[in-house]
Amino acid sequence: MVKINRLILGLFLIYFFNDAIHPKYLFADEVNVYTSRHYDTDENLYKIFTNKTGIKVNILSGKGKALIERLRSEKNNSPADVFITVDAGNLWKLQKDGFFQSINSKEVLNIVPSNLIGPKNHWIGLAIRSRVIFYNPSKVSKEKIQGLSYEDLANEEWKGKILVRSSNNMYNQSLVASLIAKHGVEKTEEWAKNFVNNFARKPQGNDRSQILAVANGQAELAIANTYYIGLMLSGEKGLEQQNAAKKVSIHFPNQNERGTHINISGAGILKNAPNKENAEKFLEFLLSEEVQIHIVNNTFEYSILKTVKPNKLIAQFGTNFKIDQTLVSNYGKYNPEAVRLMDRVGWK
Repeated sequence: MVKINRLILGLFLIYFFNDAIHPKYLFADEVNVYTSRHYDTDENLYKIFTNKTGIKVNILSGKGKALIERLRSEKNNSPADVFITVDAGNLWKLQKDGFFQSINSKEVLNIVPSNLIGPKNHWIGLAIRSRVIFYNPSKVSKEKIQGLSYEDLANEEWKGKILVRSSNNMYNQSLVASLIAKHGVEKTEEWAKNFVNNFARKPQGNDRSQILAVANGQAELAIANTYYIGLMLSGEKGLEQQNAAKKVSIHFPNQNERGTHINISGAGILKNAPNKENAEKFLEFLLSEEVQIHIVNNTFEYSILKTVKPNKLIAQFGTNFKIDQTLVSNYGKYNPEAVRLMDRVGWK
């Protein structure tokens, strides 16, 4: 009888403690990721990470501004470990507002080029995108566009021939910030005045809208990010955009000097991350060759790793172009000046 009672007590204790522990500790080995990247294929990566490490990835997706507001409201009680977003300018702002802490992983810091790492190692690039000139070969000859720089887009010969999205777009703000880093505010403002005078229409739509318009003969040149042409050519955005994308080509500006402007998708570890060790493992995973291959073939960005080649839809336009080595953190540093400058010259 005593043995039976002990057995019952033992089973009760196992049940009781399992029940008590379960809600709190079932996913104790986890990493919580806030991300403004909107790629369904990323979900597959997170499953692979869990299978490899046993660390569960909890994802909260949303628009960048909404996620930042959530972080502000959560303050020191935020469960977030990692924040992933696009554009170094956005990462700079998060760092300036005190959201990040230093990344300590030597593996991460050794892989990512130094110009793609934020001050104090607070954030890193995960993938590269380039902001280039799209042109319609039926309207613009290769000879005419050869050697063209961003600075040349202010020349009178391009009056009424250029398309670009609005000045409230971070990609454009970062491009202008890179010019400020190179030339200073005064020279960049003079450039911007003439550049705006060369617009074929008032800025409207997203990057793909600019590419479509050039394909349809509404202008000769457009500024947009490289990965958009991959999305369009893949057919993911529909037959109309796929056919339009086949009509345009890409020119990489400033190849005779500093190189073409690039930006990043990137990430940082939050200051109050409850799972910092797991967060560092997660960043190491995102920089692995396996994941970088996945990124270039699903988002059409360029890899951080030199060993990983671009997707063939992007590679056809060139793979050995010279890259501007400007610190991408300068995009955030000079962002306020860039925004004010763009407003002064009437870039709507």
